[in-house]
Amino acid sequence: MAAILFSALAMTLIVGVRYLISSGGFALATRMKHPGLYRGLEPQMKREIGWSLASAAIYGIPAGVVAWGWQERGWTLIYTDAHAFPLWCLPVSLLAYLMLHDTWFYWTHRWMHRPRWFRIAHAVHHQSRPPTAWAAMSFHPVEAITGAVVIPALVFLIPIHVAVLGLVLTIMTVMGVGNHMGWEMFPRALVHGPAGRWLITATHHEAHHAAYRGNYGLYFRFWDKACGTDIGLGSFAAAADRRERAADG
Repeated sequence: MAAILFSALAMTLIVGVRYLISSGGFALATRMKHPGLYRGLEPQMKREIGWSLASAAIYGIPAGVVAWGWQERGWTLIYTDAHAFPLWCLPVSLLAYLMLHDTWFYWTHRWMHRPRWFRIAHAVHHQSRPPTAWAAMSFHPVEAITGAVVIPALVFLIPIHVAVLGLVLTIMTVMGVGNHMGWEMFPRALVHGPAGRWLITATHHEAHHAAYRGNYGLYFRFWDKACGTDIGLGSFAAAADRRERAADG
């Protein structure tokens, strides 16, 4: 039991430090590229950091239990020998994890926008008006639990190389932070080109935070398009106006 507890605490620390480094890095990039974009939002950012560090503990506990089970009991399908499975399994497992994670996120996120669950939990995330780079993990504990279980569950179902799992977590972190920072880091040719019709970036997620509806996906626009909830790309000019109003009052 002590070993499991230590693993959970270690993973909580790792998740918390990963959040501070990634969100802090994107916040610094924002300050350099768009000086003053977060002007007047200091109280909001402090609140975002508080909720996010609480979420880090919720994400860290199942991750720590899974890490212990993998190392000590061999419970999971995580493997370290790249030749344990055919090499095509590496990209296929990456895509499978991203697609299944995106599916889980779309439906739980859409569920969180039902009036009752929005009031109970998801309103915390939407208190960030507009969101900043610190808002990626700013969740009520109920919502954090829904996000914390999916990757730990998948490692029991789909074999994945440990390096590919690290890539999944990196993509999850970069997209989660990048989609909330209030400006687009990807080139216009990607966002407005053929790839942008299917990939989610900050411009797409901006519309969600502006309208409080639609654009529920995390990585891909597939479910939004299939279910008629894709509301297109957002406007950072409108977001700038909201920032000005927030800063002034």
